[in-house]
Amino acid sequence: MKHYEANFDGLVGPTHNYAGLSFGNVASYSNAAQASDPKAAAKQGLLKAKSLADLGMVQGVLAPQERPDIYSLRRMGFSGSDAEVLNQAAKQAPALLNACCSASSMWTANAATVSPSADTRDGKVHFTPANLVDKLHRSIEPVTTGNILKETFKDERFFKHHQHLPEHASFGDEGAANHTRLCNDYGHSGVELFVYGQESTNSNAVKPVKFPARQTLEASQAVARLHQLDEESCVFMQQNPHVIDQGVFHNDVISVGNQNVLFYHEQAFLNTDVKFDEIRKKMNTDVHFVKVSTEQVSINDAVKSYLFNTQIITLPNGEMAIIAPTNCQENPAVFAYLNELVTLGTPIKQVQYYDVKQSMQNGGGPACLRLRVAMSELEISAVNQNTLMNDALFNKLNNWVEKHYRDRLEVKDLADPQLIIESRTALDELTQILKLGSVYQFQR
Repeated sequence: MKHYEANFDGLVGPTHNYAGLSFGNVASYSNAAQASDPKAAAKQGLLKAKSLADLGMVQGVLAPQERPDIYSLRRMGFSGSDAEVLNQAAKQAPALLNACCSASSMWTANAATVSPSADTRDGKVHFTPANLVDKLHRSIEPVTTGNILKETFKDERFFKHHQHLPEHASFGDEGAANHTRLCNDYGHSGVELFVYGQESTNSNAVKPVKFPARQTLEASQAVARLHQLDEESCVFMQQNPHVIDQGVFHNDVISVGNQNVLFYHEQAFLNTDVKFDEIRKKMNTDVHFVKVSTEQVSINDAVKSYLFNTQIITLPNGEMAIIAPTNCQENPAVFAYLNELVTLGTPIKQVQYYDVKQSMQNGGGPACLRLRVAMSELEISAVNQNTLMNDALFNKLNNWVEKHYRDRLEVKDLADPQLIIESRTALDELTQILKLGSVYQFQR
């Protein structure tokens, strides 16, 4: 039976805006207060997803969160009608309103950690939604994320869903943005590389000093236990705290892997040689560690262009390709490096560029927009087929975006009561398109 790595991209929500909520994310902070274009953002994401489907990849979509999140604002003490809640929050605590309007669930690399059936003791695909406790605007996502994942991967014969980890800094979990699976073939057991920023229970361990380390070792170990992974299937590796302090808030901003390739910056990790030896031993096959030196690409250029927040995919002909944002073309050092990379004899043979600038300006590139799920043909057939990209779904979703989304949104617009009506109307229709049932609180 054939196995594939499917990509499930997050649909950009109707409230896509630039509120600068993510401390430690340089792009998010530097573009704060600019006007956004939710319609363009959603269409850019859809086109990227459709393009991968056209390349022969298994490509799906995940629904966005309900925003504004009136329920969280009510928990914070705002009361009255929905319009009154928005008005109070806008006047008394605009930062809380901004957090409850974030469309950050578009970056589904943070939605969950996924372990394929080839790695797990019970032979099922395991999902654990990320708790995202480091950022208020993301910490309100996990319950709805779990609902959406359960409706997308519903068949209990093949899929196992876990509750997100305890909502405490000791278990800070940012999902697949800090998790890479290396394997010889998607259907063979592999090594799951968990990258963490700090050990929360070890006060003597090194950690960043300027920006937060959002992933803890304890969270990564807990996910590995939940997913029934053996010790031989796991490697726990610390991200270099100095690069976190330079704006590398997730590991997928400084490295990316696919099958037997790990593409990384030389400053990405601590104890690199020791951990790479552990990966080699546990993989028991050739591993291509493709290193980019600081001399070739600076950390600043890597973060600005999102060289490592690219996707590496295996095309149907067996070649690997990098899916990069057009920002990589526009950065001279990065573009020169990528042109050289395809000549170096690694499995990476081509680079394709996509415009996802609306996402990039808020701090998320192509890799942020997708959740990887390795599955067999049988498991793919058990997925909610209405969420898998094809010509018909692409046209439906584009028409849906055209019908419901604004083409300009400023932070001050988040207090507009009409935005709640527009968002709920759009999401209610989306759940019918994707056959998700009542995943949102307003539908219950």
